[in-house]
Amino acid sequence: MLSWTVRRTRLPLLRFHCLECRSAVATAAEGKFRVNANGKLLDVWLLVHCVSCDQTSKITVRERVPVRSMDPVQLHAFETNDPALVIQTLLDPLIARRNRFSLDWTDAWRLDTPPPHQPADPSWPIRVEVEFLDPVPIRPERLIAHGLGISRSEIERRIKSEVRLNRTTTTNFTFVVLPVVQGGSGTV
Repeated sequence: MLSWTVRRTRLPLLRFHCLECRSAVATAAEGKFRVNANGKLLDVWLLVHCVSCDQTSKITVRERVPVRSMDPVQLHAFETNDPALVIQTLLDPLIARRNRFSLDWTDAWRLDTPPPHQPADPSWPIRVEVEFLDPVPIRPERLIAHGLGISRSEIERRIKSEVRLNRTTTTNFTFVVLPVVQGGSGTV
C-alpha cells in the first residue's frame, strides 16, 4: 500500500469583488484581524487585500458580539492575529457565504507521494491511501492523474475507488490501481 498526502502550501486566494477596481481576486496573505469595540459590543474582521490595486477590504468574522460572550482565548487569538485562526476563518463555509467569497486553490497545494520505484514484479493491484492534511477541495481524478501521470481515460480503465472520482472532495479516500493490460496478455 502507498500513502499520498495533500497539503496546503499557502493560503488560497479569495474570489472577492474589490469595491475600488472591481477585480475579482483578493488575498489574506498577511492574516490580520481587526477587532473593534463599540461600547460593550465587539466586531471582528479579517483584512484582505486586492491583488490588483492593494485596496484593503474587511471580511466580517463576528458582528456586534457582547464582550462577555466572547471566549477570552479566542479574543486573544483575534488580537494577536493567530495564523491557525486565520486559516480556520478562511475555510469556514458560513463566513464565505455571508461575505460572498469563494476560495481559489490554484497553486496553493501539493501532493506528496513516495519516490517512484519500479520493482521487477510489482504486486498488482496497488492500493493507494490519500490523506488530506488540509481541506483542499479537489477532484480525485485530477489528483490521481497528477500523482500517477496518467490520462483521464486511463483512470477510467485502471482506477477503482469507493468515492466518485468526478466529484470534488476534501476528505481522505483510497483507490486501487489495476495493471496495464497490453494486447490481452495481462502484462504490465
